[in-house]
Parts: sequence; C-alpha cells; structure tokens
Amino acid sequence: MTDVGIEIKERRLIIETGQMARQASGAVVVKYGDTIVLATVVVDKKVREGIDFVPLTIDYQEKAYSAGKIPGGFLKREGRLSEKEILISRLIDRPLRPLFPSGFYSETQGIVSVLSFGNENVADILGIIGMSAAIHISEIPFNGPIGAIRVGRLDGKLIVNPDISECEKLEFDLVVAGTEDAVVMVEGGGSEVAESLLLEAIDYAHREIKKTIAVQNELRNLVGREKRIVAPIAESPELKNDVRALVSNGLMDAIRMPGKQQRQKALDAILDDAIKHFNTNDMREKFFGDAAKDITRDVANIFNDYEKEVVRDMILHKGVRVDGRKPDEIRDISCHTNILPRAHGSALFIRGETQAIVVTTLGTAGDEQKINALEGDVYKAFMLHYNFPPFSVGEVKSLHSPGRREIGHGLLAERSVKYVIPSKKEFPYTIRIVSDILESNGSSSMATVCGATLSLMDAAVPISSPVAGISMGLIKEGEKVVVLTDILGLEDHLGDMDFKVAGTENGITAFQMDSKIADISPEILKNAIEQAREGRLWIINKMKEAMPSHRQTLSPYAPRIYTIKIRKEKVRDVIGAGGKVIRGITDQTGARIDINDEGAINIASPDEESARKAIAIINGIVAEAEHGKIYMGKVVRVVDFGAFVEIFPGTDGLLHISQILDRRVEKVTDELNVGDEVLVKVIGIDSQGKIKLSRKEAMRESQ
Repeated sequence: MTDVGIEIKERRLIIETGQMARQASGAVVVKYGDTIVLATVVVDKKVREGIDFVPLTIDYQEKAYSAGKIPGGFLKREGRLSEKEILISRLIDRPLRPLFPSGFYSETQGIVSVLSFGNENVADILGIIGMSAAIHISEIPFNGPIGAIRVGRLDGKLIVNPDISECEKLEFDLVVAGTEDAVVMVEGGGSEVAESLLLEAIDYAHREIKKTIAVQNELRNLVGREKRIVAPIAESPELKNDVRALVSNGLMDAIRMPGKQQRQKALDAILDDAIKHFNTNDMREKFFGDAAKDITRDVANIFNDYEKEVVRDMILHKGVRVDGRKPDEIRDISCHTNILPRAHGSALFIRGETQAIVVTTLGTAGDEQKINALEGDVYKAFMLHYNFPPFSVGEVKSLHSPGRREIGHGLLAERSVKYVIPSKKEFPYTIRIVSDILESNGSSSMATVCGATLSLMDAAVPISSPVAGISMGLIKEGEKVVVLTDILGLEDHLGDMDFKVAGTENGITAFQMDSKIADISPEILKNAIEQAREGRLWIINKMKEAMPSHRQTLSPYAPRIYTIKIRKEKVRDVIGAGGKVIRGITDQTGARIDINDEGAINIASPDEESARKAIAIINGIVAEAEHGKIYMGKVVRVVDFGAFVEIFPGTDGLLHISQILDRRVEKVTDELNVGDEVLVKVIGIDSQGKIKLSRKEAMRESQ
C-alpha cells in the first residue's frame, strides 16, 4: 500500500492506493477525520464506435453502514440512488468531464463509495479528489488532476471544509473545484452574498485546491501507470476544405435566422445535403481510399466545427449573436400571474423562446418531506421540483422519473429561492413549487427561479425580496474575450464557460459555474459577475412591473393555518393516549392539527368556522382553573363525601358535601346527580393542582 497526505484545517487528508479494489483501472481510499471514501475507475479496453463524446459515468453512493445505520424501507438495503447521491454524482462529474482529451471514446465508469461518515461534512469533496486521483494514477488519458474544497464564511471569516455544526451558521457555502491553473467549477449559494465577497471566496478556495493537487501528483509519481495514447481522429484536409466550401453560404444564412426551430431546421437540411453529396463511393475513394467507408460522422464533425467557428467569430469580431442581440442584451421578457384558478399561486415566465409555468402549493406540517440521510432524518418544509418534458424542445421521448439534469436544475432553483422564504414562525406552511418547462432555448433553470418568485408572490407568501436568475456565457480566443448575457442553447453548447447567477437586488443567493477551458482569469470572472448583476437587476425590475409585491390574501383554495401556543406541560393532554384526543378533534371539526413539543399548535382548515371550533376545543382542554372564578360545571362523579364537577373539558374539581348548600346536606344524591349542571366557584388549588369547589359561594355571588 502507498499513501500520501497533507494538512487541511488542522486535519490530515490521506490518499491511499494498492490495498483495496486492485482490479480497477485506478482505485484510491481518501481519509479525512472519520470520513473515508473509496474511489474507483474502470476503463474499457475497446473504443466505442460511432460517438463523438466522452462515454463517462460517475456514481456516488452512500453506504448506510458508514454512519452505523440500517437503511429504511421494506427491503432494508440500499436501492436506487437518492437525490442527494445523484446531485453529488453530478458534482464529481462536472469538473472532470472537460479534462478528457478529444478522441477519447472508451467507456469509463467511476464509482465513489462512502465507507465511513463523520461529521467533517466532506464526503462530496473527498469524492471529487478521490475520483481525480484514481483517474490520475490510472492509464486513462487525463488533463488533470483537479482538486476541490468547500469554503464558507463564518463570523465574518472565510473557512475551508466547515463541519456539519459550522454549516448551520454559515453566511454562504461553496464547493469549488479546479486545476493548478484555474477554477473550473463552482457550486453553492448564500444569503444575499456580495459579488466582491464571492470572488474573494473563490480565490481563497483556489489556493487551498492547489494543495490537494500537489498530493495527487505526488501519488502519481510513486505509483502512476503509463497513460493510454489516444489515436488522433483521422481527417482529410481535402474533405474539410470541400465540405466548408459547399456549406459556407447556406451556413452563414442559417446561423442568422432568429428562431431556434427555423435555424435548426435550416442547419439540419444543409448538413443532410452535405452528407448525401460526400458519402458516395467516389467521394469515399477520393478522400480516404476506401469506397466502403461510411464518412457520415466525418462530414458531420467538419460541419459542426465550422458552425462553432462561424458563431464564435460573429460574436468575437462583430459583436453580434445568432439572434441579432448584443453581448449584454437580454431577450424580451413577459410575466403572467394568477393563470391557474385552483392553484394557490401560479406564474408563467417567458424569456425569448424559454417558458416556465411555475405553481406554488401550500400545505401543513404533515406535508413536509422526510429525508433519511447519513446525518440523520431531515424534514423539508420548502421543496422545488423541476420537470423538462420532451415537447419543450420539440422531441418525442418516453416520460420517465426525473433524470439527473432535472434533479440538478431543481436543486439550483431551490437554493436560489430558499433564502427569501419566510420562517415557519412567520408563515407556518409547507411550500412546494413545481416548474414545468413548456419551451426551452437557454437556461430554463433560471427561468424557473424567476417564475418561482412570481408564483410565491401570487400565493401570498411574504418573501423578503424578489429573486431573479440569469445564465451567462463566455467566448474566448487568445486575448479576445466576450461575456454573453442570457445565453441561448447554441451559445451554451459552443461557448467556453456557462455560469448561472441568481439573487436579489442586495446580493447573490446561488451561483453555479462550469468552465470548458482552464485559462479563466480572476479579472474575466469579475467582469462576468458584474455583467450578470446588471442583467439580474434588469430582470427583477421587469418582474416588479408585473408583480410589485406579494398578495395580501391567500387563495380561497389554500388551507388556513391558525397558530396558538400552549404550555409544554399541556401537550400530552391535547394529544391524548395514542393520539386519541387529537384525532377526536380532527374528526369533530375536519381541521388538521400539528403540534410540537414546545407547545406550538397549527390548526389548518379550508374554512374559518371549523378552525375556530377546533381552537375552542383545544382551549378547553388546556384551560386552567382560576382561583375565585365561577364556572358552570357538570357533575361527572358522585361519592359519599361530595361530587366531582367538570368545569371545562378534561378538568374537574371536588365539590365537598359541606360546600353544596348553606345548610347541612345529609346525602349528596339528595341534591346532585351525575349529569347535573351546577354553578361552582373555585375556592382553592393545592400544590398538586387539585381544585376545591364551592356551590354555596357561587350561589351567594350570583344572587
């Protein structure tokens, strides 16, 4: 076994190899405190034919035993990946994927397994470092390694790798990954973070990242295998020139078409004609000396490269984008609210050819989502779900459960909005937002953020500030750099960087950046973030024109929640044995009742009358007798020495035989029987809460 290590935040990060998973192409164990992950990667010896992308799959899996737990559910074993595992799988994949060389088409599978879970809160960070190290020491060609770190701000200071207890107090939380030269991925958010502070945190993180890269290089020097050579893609310069000459005029005209569908239809037609022209026996023989060779892929690659070159040249040297906009120009925006009569809140946000219909539903505490996690059970009172149906891009596909992209986009939008959601004390509702993308051409996740804000305001949720999101792009050739605001899908595909910024007028709430190149300077990033801020503020103003503030009244179809507070000692009385009392109140009134151990009770009901009825019953249960006060009570039990009288539900006192009348009473049943209503006065309450009643004093005072 070989191991290397470094100190980070007064703990040692150790990378080991040679003991576990020795038949994998590369395998390492990464340790940090009590957290241990195993990262393995296996590459197929064969090259997958007929593709033009890296066939890479990354899976992150949490073993329940790592935290000393047995999985919940019927089968008591790990099943399909949870949303958290899927999100971390994406987090590991994103910075790695751009670093594989062009032409590497062998199936590659990376698996990160959490073997021990401590409170260091670094399993995802170790997953990124571990997967990079496993690839780095393997024969897989790789332009890495990459390092990663979590950075947050606590009590005004930047810290790395905050643990679970510290994360609860952070002003913001970022995961940053990068190479020796540049940051390639940032993911995270915070409560209205200033742009300058975000840049400071990224720079601080990159200095720490270099430490994790150095230790990976040390490991490779000790045990690294010889890298596989990627065969260069066979090209024919003559075919390249002829294809370009054939498609040049048509391509230029098609690129300038403003509509996505129209533009793509024209481009597809030009490519089809080019393939028909060149994929013949004579042409195949002419360019490759092989009449049987299918050169469809060769022609398509040349065409796609030429399209990329033309689009980038237009932007860099003419300052014009494919839809005619300037680099910092945002497409037309329209906002519509209250579009679904039965929904609690709804909005349709349209930006160019991207549309999101976003709906808010309000529920009670019983609607909170319970999540079984290694850290312990978590309850979510705010959820945002994102759906991307195939018709949104004019495609025909089967509908399945949400994929990795949908889950990732949903989390980004949820993080963007969650910082402005009121506390449960201010607004005691469970909130679920659903975004259905109806049309897509560029950053439907940021359209979801805008639509979510409008939908929340339409549902009368008192958010602290409107949140808008914008997607930015970058085109860079040498020293020539152009930052693009509100990018199209084509610009995302052909650009060098994609970063999304969401926030309020006061600061950033979510940030996500993925770079395809390794020479993004801090100055470029600073300019891009400032341009994003200007765009975000412009969109917020547009949203305010449609919805200046949240509505003051809930939808008539939303549940009404009334909150009352009782003493902790009375909670068990309201719940009753086995929940009998609280179920009885629900059966009598139709109201839904949620109570916590601190005595806060939420009564939810579709109408005010049933809620007030439930409140009255609860008040009766928790009411306490007051010394000297007169009550109309009911006799519930008769004994030789007196009667027990219930003065309100669940509370009774003793009416002694001597306190029934001013005169002597020989036998209690001569005056009182079970079921009789009688006026009584509280004349004493002892240290144990036992109540003494007097009928004769009550009668005197009532005369």
